[in-house]
Amino acid sequence: MITRKKKVFAGIDAGGTSFKCILADDNRNVIKQISVPTSVPQDTLEQCIEFFRSAGSEYKIIALGIASFGPLDIDPRSKNYGTYLPGPKLKWAGVNLHDIFKTALRIPVVIDTDVNGALLAECAWGHAKNHTNAAYVTIGTGIGAGILCAGQLAAKPHHPEFGHIRVERHPADKDFKGVCNIHGACLEGLASGPSLHARFGDPQHLPKDHEAWDILAFYLAQACVSLVLSFRVQAIILGGGVMQTQHVLPKIKQHYFDQMNGYLGQSMDDIDKLILRPKLANQAGMWGGIYLAQSVE
Repeated sequence: MITRKKKVFAGIDAGGTSFKCILADDNRNVIKQISVPTSVPQDTLEQCIEFFRSAGSEYKIIALGIASFGPLDIDPRSKNYGTYLPGPKLKWAGVNLHDIFKTALRIPVVIDTDVNGALLAECAWGHAKNHTNAAYVTIGTGIGAGILCAGQLAAKPHHPEFGHIRVERHPADKDFKGVCNIHGACLEGLASGPSLHARFGDPQHLPKDHEAWDILAFYLAQACVSLVLSFRVQAIILGGGVMQTQHVLPKIKQHYFDQMNGYLGQSMDDIDKLILRPKLANQAGMWGGIYLAQSVE
């Protein structure tokens, strides 16, 4: 008697802190998952490959979707599809995720940015559902944004580098040079997790009334203003490790209200519906990987 293996999809949320690997069926039931620390490429990728190979003895993996940090080549027509480009994570430049995983697992591999993947997942199952214009911004080790414009991901076949836009300096933050090793005081250089740590120490130990949170909110509100004025987004979903600090979101909304200064006539109720946490919480990136894998069929 031949026993058929259960069909599943594989996904990876490839972040600057960890690579979260998941197996799920077509009803979004989680089969298995692990988290692998992001270190040097060989060690990180070998652990991910071993996880999927081991699962392959028990399940039939249809495809792998990878939602990854950037910058990377996400043009399926490019000979370098899935290759990391020079950026802040220098050790990863030139690594071709697509070829490595396809060769090792012998299954189709689809790759996009972590924020595009998370945005697609929120469009399918979360707060961006039924919206034609929306954005997902992750604030963690780095800052990036996926942007949906008129129902299409912006900048395809490339991806936005929204984390590296310039922002107005907070009055109490004029002297900090920023942590971005390319641009210094860009949005990522001033509002990412490492930027908080560089000037204030471990953010987990900061009290709610520390000035760090107001400085952070001031910059992230500017990011939201830019998204609304440029793309008239109906939802801005703010995810990533930094946004797990619960008292930051209200400060962002207040700064956004102040910075817009009545333009577009948005009330605080409107802003509460506009600027949101991910409905899929800290799993939006993983489900983005699954969404990309399911797009193969």
